[in-house]
Amino acid sequence: MSTTLTYRDKIAVLDLGGDENRFSPDFLTAVNAHLDTVVADGAHALITTGGGKFYSNGLDLEWLTANGDRTDWYVAQVHALFARVLTLPLPTAAALPGHAFGAGAMLAMAHDFRVMRADRGYFCFPEADIRIPFTRGMAALIQAKLAPKAAVASMTTGRRFGGTDAAAYDIVDATAPEGEIVDTAAALLTPLGEKDQGTLGAIKNVMFAAAVAALTTP
Repeated sequence: MSTTLTYRDKIAVLDLGGDENRFSPDFLTAVNAHLDTVVADGAHALITTGGGKFYSNGLDLEWLTANGDRTDWYVAQVHALFARVLTLPLPTAAALPGHAFGAGAMLAMAHDFRVMRADRGYFCFPEADIRIPFTRGMAALIQAKLAPKAAVASMTTGRRFGGTDAAAYDIVDATAPEGEIVDTAAALLTPLGEKDQGTLGAIKNVMFAAAVAALTTP
């Protein structure tokens, strides 16, 4: 299942796909193209979600293994997507139907809000256990969104947070039953109405200037 873009009134819903939704170069290109459309269409808000048991399992390690000479290029593309979502000039929410691991969890972090299924799926930064340190940009992104206690609990332990635990640490803003994740995300966004893109984009760029700089500076 490929990425698809639909609309609920003026809220854009980007489904990342029905498999592990790893960040292959083609996936990154498709997501960016959808974001171009969302902004150009003047959507009032954006929800991203997944069509299966994953939101996203993060980096495409198989592609990286086969293309080790392009690692720097690939990481820069991933960082650029994080920075773009972090500063997207409209309200955003990640609706997690299941697992969000590694860079997939970081993509969720880049949104304004997160909703997670209460009874299934894990939110996890496994870097401490898989021996892959966070890049400076990735760490800055996570720490821009999480309180120090939550950052330590999630970044240094490899802990797998279920929905209830993630909500207790303010990693996610709400939980919902199966089939109601996107509805709950929409309920968070709808009352916000339409925001001026120039103003909201400027606000986010100032709010997250340090994280954006870390993500976009080689």
